[in-house]
Amino acid sequence: MNRLTTLFVLLMFSAFCYGAEPGVPALVDARWLNERLDEEKIVVLDVRSGIDNGGDRSSFQQGHIPGSVYSSYTNDGWRESRDGVTGLMPPLRSLERLIGSLGITNSNTVVLVPAGTGVTDFGSAARVYWTFKVLGHESVTILNGGLAGWKAAGYEVAEGEGARLPVAQFDAELQDRLIASLEEVEAARETQAQLVDARPVDYFRGETKSPAAKAPGTIPGSKNLPHHSFINQQNQVFYLNREVITEKVNAVELDPQARTISFCNTGHWAATDWFVLSELAGFQEVALYDGSMAEWSQDSNRPLQVARKGLGKLLDLFN
Repeated sequence: MNRLTTLFVLLMFSAFCYGAEPGVPALVDARWLNERLDEEKIVVLDVRSGIDNGGDRSSFQQGHIPGSVYSSYTNDGWRESRDGVTGLMPPLRSLERLIGSLGITNSNTVVLVPAGTGVTDFGSAARVYWTFKVLGHESVTILNGGLAGWKAAGYEVAEGEGARLPVAQFDAELQDRLIASLEEVEAARETQAQLVDARPVDYFRGETKSPAAKAPGTIPGSKNLPHHSFINQQNQVFYLNREVITEKVNAVELDPQARTISFCNTGHWAATDWFVLSELAGFQEVALYDGSMAEWSQDSNRPLQVARKGLGKLLDLFN
């Protein structure tokens, strides 16, 4: 076992034992939540949406975790478009109003519930988790397997409107170290920072392009760590698989002590990589580039790399 692997295993052990905050692991299971569901400080926030056919408010009314609050990840303002770039984090004041309107205060522990219905769905909870952390709210966690996992565990499901909490005051304290700007990503190519592309390999190689990006390819020098490689399916439920984290991360030879920046097309898939590296694998400094390829590809003067057909090598398009 080399030095890097040893360090990584130690960091993994530390992260799983202590989580994001004492008593609040970054990732919890249905049993953990069921045992604490009646605690006054807990707010269960259901963020499922049409991603991976996860549902909407109507689906929430037909079945949800008792006492939970609903907010659509795709429609309620967790992300926004500016200057033709999709998936950016909204201004702090907008997020403060959104979170306050859900009845969440700075003293609450927020349990995020995705649908658990596909490999992409976990990113919804991971992106909202990252948003809370950027706002300085430490007491937040994700229910692994989401609502589907809750049902599979046999716990009670409620119907109706869900909880309606009074509008609350939520105050943000920006943690800008968790956000990577376009300028930082440009500079990262000349520094020791690691760029991690969370998209599937066909996007990384430039064989597939998202509608949000203007050109195919990836940021030169980045490493590919597909978000879906951390998700596995068990009896129609999609869970984040902690057992494969060491194997996947070591395979791309990432340094847990170097500043790391995750990106994808719009900062959705990248949120899963950010969550795994920062909150479970114990990397020292991880940021998310929410502009991702949607922003990077806006200017054709910025370099892109695509795979050279038949050779599997990367070729600069513009540099």
